[in-house]
Amino acid sequence: MAATSQVFRVIHGSSFGRILVPAITCQNCSRSPHPCVSATQPHSFEQRWRGYRTSPARHTYYLTPPQVNSILKANEYSFKVPEFDGKNLSSVMGFDSNQLPANAPIEDRRSAATCLQTRGMLYGVFDGHAGCACAQALSERLFYYIAISLLPHETLMELENAIESGRALHPILQWHKHPNDYFSKEASQLYFSSLRTYWQELLDLSVPGEQPDVAEALVSAFKRLDNDISLEAQVGDPNAFLHYWVLRVAFSGATACVAHIDGNELHVANTGDGRAVLGVQEPDGSFSALTLTNDHNAQNESEVKRVRSEHPHSEAKTVVKQDRLLGLLMPFRAFGDVKFKWSIDLQRRVLESGPDQLHENEHAKFIPPNYHTPPYLTAEPEVTRHRLRPQDRFLVLGSDGLWETLHRQEVVRIVGEHLTGVHQQQPVSVGGYKVTLGQMQGLLQERKARISSTFEDQNAATHLIRHAVGNNEFGMVDHERLSKMLSLPEELARMYRDDITIIIVQFNPHVIGGQ
Repeated sequence: MAATSQVFRVIHGSSFGRILVPAITCQNCSRSPHPCVSATQPHSFEQRWRGYRTSPARHTYYLTPPQVNSILKANEYSFKVPEFDGKNLSSVMGFDSNQLPANAPIEDRRSAATCLQTRGMLYGVFDGHAGCACAQALSERLFYYIAISLLPHETLMELENAIESGRALHPILQWHKHPNDYFSKEASQLYFSSLRTYWQELLDLSVPGEQPDVAEALVSAFKRLDNDISLEAQVGDPNAFLHYWVLRVAFSGATACVAHIDGNELHVANTGDGRAVLGVQEPDGSFSALTLTNDHNAQNESEVKRVRSEHPHSEAKTVVKQDRLLGLLMPFRAFGDVKFKWSIDLQRRVLESGPDQLHENEHAKFIPPNYHTPPYLTAEPEVTRHRLRPQDRFLVLGSDGLWETLHRQEVVRIVGEHLTGVHQQQPVSVGGYKVTLGQMQGLLQERKARISSTFEDQNAATHLIRHAVGNNEFGMVDHERLSKMLSLPEELARMYRDDITIIIVQFNPHVIGGQ
């Protein structure tokens, strides 16, 4: 590899970049960043765009509406909670989810599951940075840690006895997965071993007859999984692939926004800058947004104070610099990212004993500047409890790629109107632009056409992504803009937007009101 530049650059995009690292250029391909560093699967974006038409005059790619729909719907997933005897006994009617990549491969992940040993459903959005490995591990593992944390002493004992006697375990989770939601079979035994150690410790700490507190269980699960990710990387594995994998998971990072819904009780655990927003229907039929999370970044003054309070006064000017942790990392809480948690000596020892492939990874090589009193980063979540009301109609979980493009109030309006089919006609806003009467007539006709095609998307998350990527300055989906944004080459897409991952959970107001 070439010598490291003294200038730090943003990995994966411009203003949206999550982490700054020294620029490293590969001598073999003369590209920076080295495209082979984080790729875990063949790039497939180019294959998707083969049908576009090109305008020679402007060199702009145009996708037809069916092509746009094919791209937007490639990762959509819907699940309806089963009804029993014609009556839905769950406060959750179902959910829609979708993802739209900007990175190649996408660094976001999502998960949804029903807890089978307890009541309740789990939903999670995981936003990776410095690669997708940590977000991938969270999508597979975190729900198991949460489900185990919620089990009473007696059920934990049954699990341990089943293992000891060689009996099959009762399933803990029913996963609701899209075919593209990959699970790693190679690491399953390692993951299970760490999970079993965790429930054995919970057994020693729990008391028969005691019911775990949900908020405490969420905090415990988040912190324990992050600790296990760190420990597995330090211990390594005799299997060369697994050794490399656990190091990639630890040296990359990810934020997590998770919701647990049990009856009328909604808990949201957030680590990082993903968001959970409730769509509340007002008496006049309009929708208002109730945010249930705080962003853990430099825009949150209390978070800045927390980080500074955990380090000596001599580091007050360096621990948060240019709105980033140590001048590098945008989220102030995250899983993995051991570059911001381990001592320098530990980092060097682990890297020296690690496989050669890791030495080529630019994220692993650099030491953050002004690195004196680690850890600087935590995975501990901030937990919010909310008792659901009949007017709480849906919950939107989204990675920051969504909230960077749409305001939360606009998000709940778009979703609310899509789910109910009721449109609150706001005055046409031209945002300070001077428009002629003819242009105004065109805007009104465009809005009329938009209303008539509302149900083009059956999936609410797809509908929201369509707006997030295709809205013009007047708040309307512009097909030409949508086509341009979706046909950007993969090396340019990240300059304009981030990966977007959305889960929309729809509530049953009749069940909630009855409870």
